[in-house]
Amino acid sequence: MGDLNAKVGIDNTAYEDIIGRHGLGERNENGERFANLYAFNKSVIGGTTFLHKRIHKATWISPDHITENQIDHIVINKSRRIMEDVRTRRGADIASDHHLVVAKMKPKLKKNWTISTTKVQYSLPSRY
Repeated sequence: MGDLNAKVGIDNTAYEDIIGRHGLGERNENGERFANLYAFNKSVIGGTTFLHKRIHKATWISPDHITENQIDHIVINKSRRIMEDVRTRRGADIASDHHLVVAKMKPKLKKNWTISTTKVQYSLPSRY
């Protein structure tokens, strides 16, 4: 965790496996480092994967409301495709100049099979 100010942007060239086509803006130097780190770790950057309106992508907006950046991310291991959606919530009261980033996830739980044993009782006939 940390405040990396990593803008990964829309262009996912060379990072097709980890960055989707629905980012915001252009990649900066920190975004390049961020993408390299998660490409090495075989992860997916969730906020770029799902199509949303621009207002649901921007995680930080300047005080003059002109500059919008997507610099806060939720990242998950690529082999675990449990993320269903990632977006920002603009109205959340979190005492920050950043918007809350929310991920909707659906965990795939393994079914725990138990083998039940049945006791069989035999009734033997009584002696004549």
